[in-house]
Amino acid sequence: MARNLDLTALRSFVAVADAGGVTRAAGFLNLTQSAVSMQIKRLEEALDLALLDRSGRKVALTAAGEQLLGYARRMLALNDEVFGRLTHDDYEGEVVLGVPHDIVYPAIPQVLQRFAVEYPRMRVTLLSSYTRKLKVQFARGECDVIMTTEDSVEPGGETLVELPLVWVGAPGGQAWKHRPLRLAFEPNCIFRMGVQAALDAAGVPWTMAVESDSSRTIEASVSADLAVHVSLAGAEPRYMERIAHGGALPDLATSKVNLYVADPVHSPAVGVLADLIRRAYAGQASGGLSAPRPPAGPEAPPEDISARMKIRA
Repeated sequence: MARNLDLTALRSFVAVADAGGVTRAAGFLNLTQSAVSMQIKRLEEALDLALLDRSGRKVALTAAGEQLLGYARRMLALNDEVFGRLTHDDYEGEVVLGVPHDIVYPAIPQVLQRFAVEYPRMRVTLLSSYTRKLKVQFARGECDVIMTTEDSVEPGGETLVELPLVWVGAPGGQAWKHRPLRLAFEPNCIFRMGVQAALDAAGVPWTMAVESDSSRTIEASVSADLAVHVSLAGAEPRYMERIAHGGALPDLATSKVNLYVADPVHSPAVGVLADLIRRAYAGQASGGLSAPRPPAGPEAPPEDISARMKIRA
């Protein structure tokens, strides 16, 4: 006799795994906590397996739950793709998303991948710039959704997570040991003045060794061990690593990652994109960023998605 898994229960299970708890998952799914708990219970009874370890303070997956999670993501991705391709509810048009250079990774590529599954005919324009510039564009109505890195949050925004800034340099690099400390920053980087103030307060001499409007230039200079930079914990650029300075450099402040959504929105797709971003940061540990796992396929967005995306610096 064929047995079928309940996709609704699987979706609740994946939401609990992503959110790190039943309460957060219920909020994302617009369900009550008891409804989500009942769906998980029915799923466990159907499989005759315990999927969640409820013995600790936080809900964790059992070994069986970890194994099911990969299958569940693939099944839900295929289900969503079928509805996205075969129904007449597709939305066409464009959604403009603005994200600062330093937090595009690791979350945003996978957010865009999932969004493209749900809205395959919707074009996403990704603006990668500085927080100050993005807020000006948002105020002019040029962006539907923006993310920012700020010390506080303005009215109409919401804080997704607050993370510490960390020192980053070349893998195995020695630039952090030199005095004056050689820094590499863009002129408009929102972290720049705070880093300089922290060094001054700690009595660490410094010099702005590399200054460029191009984040690529900054990354190349730092990865070549010509200077050091800072990053949000967990968002360290590729080819850089967190510096284990043992107290030789001062501790840095924290920064909020904020989300702003246009009001009113011109398409339901805008709200979906915002919800996917929220999910990417849900259950975030204080140590750094984490991206939602893609429903299937490679870690980077597939080629057909990249072809539909218009990216402007």
